[in-house]
Amino acid sequence: MLSLPTTAKTKAYIGGTWVDAADGAVFDNLNPATGKILNKIAACSAIDVDKAVKAARAAFQAGNWSRLDPRERKRILLRFADLVEANAAELALLDSIDAGKPLIDCETLDLPDVVNNIRWYAEAIDKVFGKLSPTGEGNLGLIVREAVGVVGMVLPWNFPAGTLSWKISPALAAGNSIVVKPAELACLSTLRIAELATEAGVPSGVFNVVPGLGHVAGKALGLHPDVDVLTFTGSTEIGRQFLRYSADSNLKKVVLECGGKSPQIVMGDVAEQLEQIAENLAGAAFWNMGQNCTCGSRILVHSSIKDAFVSALVNASKAWTVGEPTDRASKMGPLIEEAALKRVMGAIARSKSDGATIATGGSQVLKETGGWFVEPTIVDDVKQTMAIARDEIFGPVVAVLPFSTEEEAIEIANNSSYGLAATVFSNDINVAMRMARKIQAGTVAVNGYGEGDITTPFGGYKTSGFGGYDKGIEAFDQYTQMKTIWVTLS
Repeated sequence: MLSLPTTAKTKAYIGGTWVDAADGAVFDNLNPATGKILNKIAACSAIDVDKAVKAARAAFQAGNWSRLDPRERKRILLRFADLVEANAAELALLDSIDAGKPLIDCETLDLPDVVNNIRWYAEAIDKVFGKLSPTGEGNLGLIVREAVGVVGMVLPWNFPAGTLSWKISPALAAGNSIVVKPAELACLSTLRIAELATEAGVPSGVFNVVPGLGHVAGKALGLHPDVDVLTFTGSTEIGRQFLRYSADSNLKKVVLECGGKSPQIVMGDVAEQLEQIAENLAGAAFWNMGQNCTCGSRILVHSSIKDAFVSALVNASKAWTVGEPTDRASKMGPLIEEAALKRVMGAIARSKSDGATIATGGSQVLKETGGWFVEPTIVDDVKQTMAIARDEIFGPVVAVLPFSTEEEAIEIANNSSYGLAATVFSNDINVAMRMARKIQAGTVAVNGYGEGDITTPFGGYKTSGFGGYDKGIEAFDQYTQMKTIWVTLS
């Protein structure tokens, strides 16, 4: 088992300085693989959040970043990406230990993605233009976008560095100052990345981090009257609270990316490809221990191939080895906390009492470590009325449901309060595209689970999303204010 890097930070980062919480409070940061304390992190209060917002506002007003030549912001952000890349091994280890994520995933997927995201938005800075309105000769109508000001960010724990990069990259590229509240369950990489931003040349006060508990620091950020935009990734329940905080304060813009129960639809015409599809959907279900908002947690399979598919999926699940996350042989680590373990095991138990069948898995493993490990679990004989088919489990549990017709598959897929992502497998492109258009989800993949890449906007329908998108050029919209400048010509 590898240890935390000595560079791990535990204090708040406000105005370019490491500071304790104003009242000296801390919280225990636990190792998901052992259940033991890793370190103690500053527990910021509303006082600390206010200091961070004031530092961010002062930096924005000073203009050293907000009014900097776009090409100079680009140069600094590219330097920032270079520093993240140079320290990628350290950051990958921080996320692996702090969040229980398999180190191999952090090294080969998450951190390369972070570097690419920062570079992509840096390169976009001088390539995003305003517009001219079609006026008569006596007027000139300019439609411009300006940095909105102070952006509050409340982050999840499942992809600490990755989700951070989705949000800070366009917000900083647009010229904003930011105050980040990382998840209390995994905040170490965020603190280190903020330090690297300052080293790259991002002015002090532009990038602030206030670790703390969600109902204290997160709430304070949501209610703060001088935060212009609040972006949140997490549960739908907490997302609703941020909308209330906005209504109760300054009507700040709120951007939410919330839960999901993503359907994976396997049509009957792919019977010859079941092994390959099963491998793909095992990854969709068990990657990051199923702690992923687009997790392929319900698979809809044509009844003519359902039994054969379940057999192939059970076989594919054997490759998903559970082990200590910093061991590069481990494909699955622990769940994030004990409460998550209890929730997942409770969902499995309820599925059995509801009449479903456990095709494989279903048990806690590696209990001797003190960590919160669950083996990959496949639940068969599921009906869409069961909780296992409707509730977001956020663990390595996948439900298999049969269907008979294309119309029934669409009905089951859309019979959810969520609408984040989906996948359709079919050898008939007409069927695949017809279904993709009818599925109520922000991202629909065809013939392979996926979320798109940094060039494609990411957000959800229904209770999965609100107010904007991560990724793509579209992400600039939520971190900028549109302005019309109307000129009367003589």
